[in-house]
Amino acid sequence: MSDTDGRLPVALVCGLHSDAREATVRRLLATVPGSVALHHDLSTAARGTVVRTVRDVTGPLSSGEAPLVNDCACCALREDLVPELNRLADDGTTRLAIVELWDSVEPRAMAEVIAAHGERLAVSSVLTAVDPALLLPYLGNGDDLADAGLAAAATDRRTVADTWARQLEYAPVLAIADSPLADDEDRALLAQLHPTAQQVRIDPASGSGAAGPGELAAAALAGFDVEAAAARQHPACALLPQEADECGVGTYVWHRDRPFHPERLYRALEDLTCAAARSRGRFWLADHHDSLLHWDAAGGALCVESAGPWLASLPDSEWEKVPPLRRAAASLDWHPPHGDRCQHLVFTSPGLDREGIESLLDSCLLTDAEYTAGRAAWKRLPPAFDSLLEV
Repeated sequence: MSDTDGRLPVALVCGLHSDAREATVRRLLATVPGSVALHHDLSTAARGTVVRTVRDVTGPLSSGEAPLVNDCACCALREDLVPELNRLADDGTTRLAIVELWDSVEPRAMAEVIAAHGERLAVSSVLTAVDPALLLPYLGNGDDLADAGLAAAATDRRTVADTWARQLEYAPVLAIADSPLADDEDRALLAQLHPTAQQVRIDPASGSGAAGPGELAAAALAGFDVEAAAARQHPACALLPQEADECGVGTYVWHRDRPFHPERLYRALEDLTCAAARSRGRFWLADHHDSLLHWDAAGGALCVESAGPWLASLPDSEWEKVPPLRRAAASLDWHPPHGDRCQHLVFTSPGLDREGIESLLDSCLLTDAEYTAGRAAWKRLPPAFDSLLEV
């Protein structure tokens, strides 16, 4: 159990699978004495407000409304959440505050908002609720959240798939609905997408736990390091899945120490994006020699963005400013003469074609002749990615 030094423990429960999420909250309320759940319903944003409810195991305790902030329901949630949590902290009778996040709200932003008020509040855990039978359909859903009625703001351009992937991969605890429709392939996919997560089974019908007594409660109070969680999301030091093959689901890890030819990789993007239900990692373009680039694909859509410089491009005087986790991750990939520059991409999917992915990726690397031509020649290669990277 975490040491919160008298601060109010706050457990975040998130996920697009609303039935599983609600069952997880019911189970926590039933097993943690003195627990209280807060929920902000963002579906009412069209009326100009967000509806807040507070309840315990016996039922509703209070309700209220918060006005939109900058036409953004999620911003209203941020503004209203901390005062409500502080009110519970002042009351002195709440042992655990359970924040049930609305469908498309991602836990990282909320965890960081709460951590910024750490003198009175402590994030004790982040749990993502999962119905395994819905895992692949949601991961393959490239629809915009707005089209699904799940956008948190008028400017929300996220998709169902990429939102679900981030919800899943950020949380150290997965609350698993005991779904009769889930099969071994679903469970293997979940295990490979987030192999380090603690899994706790939940019965969505009754809210009772299929796990042993107290396991979910202990997970909700275990403690959570917000800064370390953010570092684990950075593509330079993300703990990516390892090679796996089970029940028709495969994870393929592709690692090389030669840069991509930008034009050949650009032409292959569509095939690579559709080659797996989920792919992510970091990569190196020859004409962007000093930029660590982030690869993040789900639902048939790919996001490519710069994640800052490779450490090898920094002067020695800047290294002390780099977090230790980042330096440690760089040391694992370090090789002369390019330092931590490398290709590290991971593909996970049922029916994965490892050989096809490997062949296609390898064909996008610089040839021997292009590689030996050196950096001056690399800079003159066609700048195929400049529009994606907004250079």
